Amino acid sequence: MDTATAPQCLSPSSLRRCAGALLAAWLSAAGVQAARAGNTSPYLFGDWHGARSRLADRGVDFSFKYTSEVAHNDAGGTRPLTRYADQWELGAAFDLDKLWGWRGARFEVTMNDRNGRDLDADAQLGTYQQVQEVYGRGQTWHLALFALTWRSAGGRFTWRVGRLPADADFDVFPCDFQNLSFCDSPPGRIVGDYWMDSPVSTWAAVLDWRSGAHSHLKLGAYQVNPHYTDDHWARANGWKPAFPGGTTGALVPLEYDWSPRLRGLPGSYRIGAWYNTAGGADLYYDADREPIALTGGPALRRSARSGGYLTIQQQVSGEPGERGTTLFLNLTLADADTSATDGQYALGVEYKGAFGRPRDAIGAAIGATHGSHRLAARQRLYDRLHPAAAMPVQDGSEYVAELFYGWSPLAALTLRPNLQYVLHPGGTARHGHALVLGLKTLIAF
Repeated sequence: MDTATAPQCLSPSSLRRCAGALLAAWLSAAGVQAARAGNTSPYLFGDWHGARSRLADRGVDFSFKYTSEVAHNDAGGTRPLTRYADQWELGAAFDLDKLWGWRGARFEVTMNDRNGRDLDADAQLGTYQQVQEVYGRGQTWHLALFALTWRSAGGRFTWRVGRLPADADFDVFPCDFQNLSFCDSPPGRIVGDYWMDSPVSTWAAVLDWRSGAHSHLKLGAYQVNPHYTDDHWARANGWKPAFPGGTTGALVPLEYDWSPRLRGLPGSYRIGAWYNTAGGADLYYDADREPIALTGGPALRRSARSGGYLTIQQQVSGEPGERGTTLFLNLTLADADTSATDGQYALGVEYKGAFGRPRDAIGAAIGATHGSHRLAARQRLYDRLHPAAAMPVQDGSEYVAELFYGWSPLAALTLRPNLQYVLHPGGTARHGHALVLGLKTLIAF
């Protein structure tokens, strides 16, 4: 057996990972007994003998969450492995109106700590989208949110400024699945080198205009800086509200959000576009507009990068916001000149209230991530010029399907065993397929 397959607890660097694994295993067993006792609190540790409610009445709310994801490749990759990754989230929100009389003001701070190993890398699955979405952005502490929010007296305008992840305000999407194809804000899945989602945040400002009873128009500006995607920088500075030098431009997203009720059931319809003033390296041409595969020269610098998205979520049966079926559709496109993956779609369904259990849910989704035709053209030319060192040509799409069952024995604990199938990982037929067995655990303390 590969010694890296199971967590080793003999070194300080792996102590947190082992603690998380042991905690998840203990709570999986303890959850049954807690459920029998009728525990319906949204927090595992309850209301702290009323202290939590008293603090909330005064304007202080705390959030302590834990997420773990286990993944095992039954097929695909270089060898069968099991990997474990987790995230601790510590947050607090302060209602400044209640605390200091600052009407409409709120301050929030959230810290995330990520640990573990990545099955995609260790088993060399070759995927575009991770089979453990909780892994990545540097296995260390991150300042995920450090923001002041102010809402106008009439509630028509809302300002947010500070350190913000883009998925907190734009193309907001839940993370119920374990495969990254179906989790969180879609643009971050295909242009994650500059669209920074949690746990990473950048200095930003967002204006939200409530244009109607069920509609919002949002405009944002986010700092683009390569330091935020540098793991070495993150380990030393990721937890600080620092302002790193080296800013190259701004990410400017614009979104229209419509939240109607169809036959009394809630829906969310978002359409948006973005423009990145920092630009990026061309995938095919060098600075002299000759093929990079031919010259090996530095890439041509494009002055801007852009893209757009459409996200739909609509409950179609059951009780509003409670038991019932919800459908979703995500479509995302990015410029093919500079983006290694230039498009993605995802289609899925979730049913809440499975088998008469109000908190249990079943989810199923299919999707595809498409590789840039410009990158494929470069790879194809390189293979013709260097047949002895030929590389896989990523001239297609990576297709993903996931099925999960979410068992929630108590309100504060959810266990989601899942099955993932990946066809043509990395958009090339040379990688065949991968079959992954997973378990996602979520705990709110």
